[in-house]
Amino acid sequence: MHPPTPERADRLEILRADVAALRGEAIAAERAADTTIEAVHPSHRAGAANLAHYLALRAHDLRDLQARLSAEGLSSLGRMESDVLGNLDAVLAILDDALRPSNEGAEDPATHSSAARELRVHAARLLGGAHDDRSTRIMVTLPSEAADDPGLVARYARAGMDVARINCAHDDPEAWARMAANVRAADAGLPVAMDLAGPKLRTGPIAPGPRVVKVKPERDELGRVTEPARLWLVRAEGLVRAEGLVRAEGPVRAEGPVRAEGPVGAEGLAAADAGAAHLDGRVAPVEDAAWLSALAVGDEVRLTDTRQRDRTLRVADLRDGAVLVTGDRTSYVATGTELTAGDATTRVGELAPLARALRVHVGDTVLLTEDLTPVPATDENTHRIGCTLPEALRAVQPGHRVAFDDGMIEGVVTETDGRNATVEITLAAPGGTKLKAEKGINLPDTDLPVAALTDDDREALLHVERIADFVELSFVRSATDVRELFDLLDEHGSDLGVVVKIETTRGFAALPEIAFQLMRRARVGVMIARGDLGVEAGFERLAEVQEEILWLCEAARIPVIWATQVLDSLAGSGVPTRAEVTDAAAGDRAECVMLNKGPYITDAIEALDDILRRMHEHLDKKRPLLRRLGSWLRDG
Repeated sequence: MHPPTPERADRLEILRADVAALRGEAIAAERAADTTIEAVHPSHRAGAANLAHYLALRAHDLRDLQARLSAEGLSSLGRMESDVLGNLDAVLAILDDALRPSNEGAEDPATHSSAARELRVHAARLLGGAHDDRSTRIMVTLPSEAADDPGLVARYARAGMDVARINCAHDDPEAWARMAANVRAADAGLPVAMDLAGPKLRTGPIAPGPRVVKVKPERDELGRVTEPARLWLVRAEGLVRAEGLVRAEGPVRAEGPVRAEGPVGAEGLAAADAGAAHLDGRVAPVEDAAWLSALAVGDEVRLTDTRQRDRTLRVADLRDGAVLVTGDRTSYVATGTELTAGDATTRVGELAPLARALRVHVGDTVLLTEDLTPVPATDENTHRIGCTLPEALRAVQPGHRVAFDDGMIEGVVTETDGRNATVEITLAAPGGTKLKAEKGINLPDTDLPVAALTDDDREALLHVERIADFVELSFVRSATDVRELFDLLDEHGSDLGVVVKIETTRGFAALPEIAFQLMRRARVGVMIARGDLGVEAGFERLAEVQEEILWLCEAARIPVIWATQVLDSLAGSGVPTRAEVTDAAAGDRAECVMLNKGPYITDAIEALDDILRRMHEHLDKKRPLLRRLGSWLRDG
């Protein structure tokens, strides 16, 4: 190699001094964090040291240095996360070789391959092994039906599920145990994750509407019936598992005989995914099972609806214990409505009441109160609704932002007295947005005086420890939250893996301290809970925040779970949006992608499996993989 020109040598000397100074700062940061690094689990010591190096470098604006390095044909340090010192040493070695070509045979700097391998090992310990052609795992949140339907879990596994997730905010310990057992039966190697609910900051109850179901036909522009009104009659005793009462606006699926235990959702009852029966329409239970069993196709069912209108429906289908009746007139069928077929009669069983909502407009005020008495649904411009976490009302201050229902409604606190807070609405749809009961409330400016680990979580943990491989801790805002969980696990003698969910701006700001605390245990990970995080940080900043979390966790060599609303349209309606397909592809940079529940979740698993396999050939974290492209090649 020829020596550089004097002018270039000057540039390279300055570059070398700048890079060497950064290396010195990285080493100093490691020394300053020596006690913290020493406290982490031995398998994470290298990652903790690398995190200290990374944080030291990212305290600087490196863009000018990057441009100067690139101009000389050198690495711009843009992919240094996994091995900061290795990247700095590689650049220094090349600069030394260029400035002093006589130093041939100098020792090559270490590569980052061992760092990447370390992250893969940590991911495998927590999330299970990866596929040969897909390094990113797929986590699926199990519906309640998974407790009593082993076949459903097996279908998820065949479609590509690598990790099964159980949400402890739903069902009960006995159901959790059955779900986990069904996962083990489907594939003994599949890890089971269990999500602790954390503090519940939600809207309070709204007085329900009547117990009635409306069935109406579809008509064309001339008023002619194109699709008849459809009502499925099911037995009022027995069991359909559907996460409690689940309302279904669209197709309702059921597997096996269809029955109902307790009130049936007035808009339908959703049951198992991809089942033998596919019930399109509304669902109502009947009290007399023998009456239902005696019906045949073509029979007439007569009733008088809530408006005192006589209606005649005709039996159109019999399917797995359910009877479909259709008609060409709109009917309002309520609990207790008398049904007559021939000379025999029965009554409609208990329907769930219609859920009501407040319609909120920009400029309206919403009084948040600790009083959880159900409030009436009104269309006035002043509303009142309960808040399930009284501590929030004592902490919130005038000027603090409030977001409802994943940011669909936003406002600013104007008054507070410790028990109530008045919120002026600043964001809602032009025609108003419905605010329903049990919707999330986010307070991005408020420091809530509540622990991530609630009393309910502590109780749930006693069951979780026996059946899970790792637990997810919600609402993490500080290293103290992580330490409290670790202390409790140590008291129980549990080696359960731990994943922390970053879903608040405070948790994001404290992520370095959280990561160092997290690494005190061997099997750990971070979930980017993008729903709440997007509301807290602002959707315009979410992309930036999730990138920074990915970078920091790669530096710490901690596996990441990319979560919330991945392929939600596909899982819910069977049709994906273009934007969510691109979003799912971006999840390839994490070690795991999480899917939520939905009637078409099996389709979503299969689609995500295909997307991740394709992206695996093109991208490794931030590094493009330049495989041979066949898209624009022509033979000959």
